Amino acid sequence: MKQLFPSLPEAPKLSDVFRRFPDTVRPLLELTDAVMRRDSALTVGERELIAAYVSGLNACRFCMDGHEVYARAHGVDPALIAALLDDPEGADIDGRLRPLLAYVAKLTREPSKMVEADAQAVYAAGWTEEALYDAIQTCALFNLMNRVIEGTGVPPMLPDPDRPEGAPLPRMDSYLAFGRTLGVV
Repeated sequence: MKQLFPSLPEAPKLSDVFRRFPDTVRPLLELTDAVMRRDSALTVGERELIAAYVSGLNACRFCMDGHEVYARAHGVDPALIAALLDDPEGADIDGRLRPLLAYVAKLTREPSKMVEADAQAVYAAGWTEEALYDAIQTCALFNLMNRVIEGTGVPPMLPDPDRPEGAPLPRMDSYLAFGRTLGVV
């Protein structure tokens, strides 16, 4: 277990980090709501898929696992995320999503190597500039969040042993409201 901040518990939760460093929590959660929950050319499920995929590319299990649950709650098959991480070219995904996900993968791994052809592939698949920008914002947000999680030593979440099999999945309709339930905003 990595203990990166002596003032935090040995296995800190995100709420511990937010309580310890509260100054930017509200704007961060407001930004998350704006990126992830406002009306968009991308569905909430597609944005949650991007969040989980980018987090997987960054090996941030906390964010990947959490956003996989939210993606599943919004109709995304969780096996898709694992398949994308294992073999992005061979993953069985909607052809329209493939260039969008390739774009965010390249933006995560090699941001300085983005070229016009990357964007053109997204447009050729039928996406608008607004959709691409929403994908970029989702990618950027989760590159930020992954670094907050990993940089503060928040470990991956454990499965909830009290959650009954088949119980409805959480949809996370508002990150700011979630922050209120944690008592951090």
